[in-house]
Amino acid sequence: MNKAVSHFITITRHRHLVMLHCLKAGIPLQGLVHDLSKYSPAEFIPGGKYYAGSRSPNELEREDKGYSSAWMHHKGRNRHHYEYWTDYNPKTKKIEPVEMPLKYVKEMFCDRVAASKIYQGKNYTESHPLQYFQNAKNRISIHPKTAAMLEELLVMLKEKGEKETFKYLKKLK
Repeated sequence: MNKAVSHFITITRHRHLVMLHCLKAGIPLQGLVHDLSKYSPAEFIPGGKYYAGSRSPNELEREDKGYSSAWMHHKGRNRHHYEYWTDYNPKTKKIEPVEMPLKYVKEMFCDRVAASKIYQGKNYTESHPLQYFQNAKNRISIHPKTAAMLEELLVMLKEKGEKETFKYLKKLK
């Protein structure tokens, strides 16, 4: 099958799964607009070119070019990514992470669970999203409160399961 068609199928399956998760988390509108930028030429063309099926095309583009133009476009338009939430701190004169609003943390959780399900396939377990986060958390720039909340939700998923975690998310205000 054509790589662009396979990429389209993968991102659409992921988006539909995120929509379902967002509905369960009480943020249905965010689910409806989730990742629409992936269908823009700036993201879709590199995504199709670097599609592999087992990992993000952004990683392959990064390996090839030293950066991912698709990811740079994506993170600047999608508030459910912690990378979006950085700003210049006038005290330190550095770009630093800022705390994410709750509704975007919820969407980030939904996104991570869906991505784990898509990439892990039949090997998915409710501990995969937590493992992925724990493997990366010491090398990423995320606000400490945002990281703590995300990790708490991922631990809850692992220990209590999806049904209880989405029930909890829906109540969070």
